[in-house]
Amino acid sequence: MLRTLLNTGVALTLAYCPPAIAQQAAPAAPAAATQDADPALWVVKDEDTTIYLFGTVHALKPGLSWFDEAVKSAFDKSDELVLEIVMPGPEDAQKLQQIVMEKGVNMTGPSLTEKLPAEKRAAYAEMLKELGLPAEALDRLDPWFASMSIMQIMMPKIGFSPENGAEATLTAAAKSASKPISGVETVEQQFGFFDGMSEKAQMDMLVGLIDERNKTQEVLEQMLALWKAGKPDELAALIEQFDAESPEMHKVIFADRNARWADWIKGRMAKPGTVFMAVGAGHLAGDDSVQAMLKPMKIEATRIAY
Repeated sequence: MLRTLLNTGVALTLAYCPPAIAQQAAPAAPAAATQDADPALWVVKDEDTTIYLFGTVHALKPGLSWFDEAVKSAFDKSDELVLEIVMPGPEDAQKLQQIVMEKGVNMTGPSLTEKLPAEKRAAYAEMLKELGLPAEALDRLDPWFASMSIMQIMMPKIGFSPENGAEATLTAAAKSASKPISGVETVEQQFGFFDGMSEKAQMDMLVGLIDERNKTQEVLEQMLALWKAGKPDELAALIEQFDAESPEMHKVIFADRNARWADWIKGRMAKPGTVFMAVGAGHLAGDDSVQAMLKPMKIEATRIAY
């Protein structure tokens, strides 16, 4: 569950939770002293095409100095920025509301509380109470969307914010430099991946969050420390323990998407230019990472030392 929250497009998901839920989120933390961070960076290239691969964290703490050195140099050399999705603006609010209603809300049938295993309901109600929510607040949300809504409230309370996330920084820099911004997926597709999972897989997400709620800060801090230190292998080892929670979720959210993104990279290599591609760090770590998916295509991703 925490791997999914850290490394997929949850910054978008969190940004479009129901307003009544969003109001419970804590304000952004004050500026902190700058801390150096050197996250991992790779490059794929041939005679006339260069694609930098950068693993992001969608919600970060303030005061991290990561957009410098090799990362900034690679970005500056690039002609365009490619993200998982293009972050939508205020003009997209109506369309996003429609997608949320279609993919994340269920107005009929048993409530979310009723769907939960009986032995988890008390802990679930207690978790909502700790977050300042009534017990029925999320009852009409699908389990995956309820999980994301809960995390929208929890993460700012422990210092993590999408406003400080890598995507927000990169998007602002690209706009400032008039670089084109595109996504390998659409908003509707990304919501659809979660919504398309079985009820069991979705419920596993929520139950995992309930069970791990007291460990959330500790685990996110560990993952962030490894990201800052540029240790993708150690990051992969740490988060492998969560894969066993739901093989279906891992396949849908990670393995299948990584394979599609590797295909995208292969196709993009046929066109000249320099691309800065930034996706969740979990997609660039482990045995089924994007880099691993590229190897059978005879495309080598080389780690940039800095």
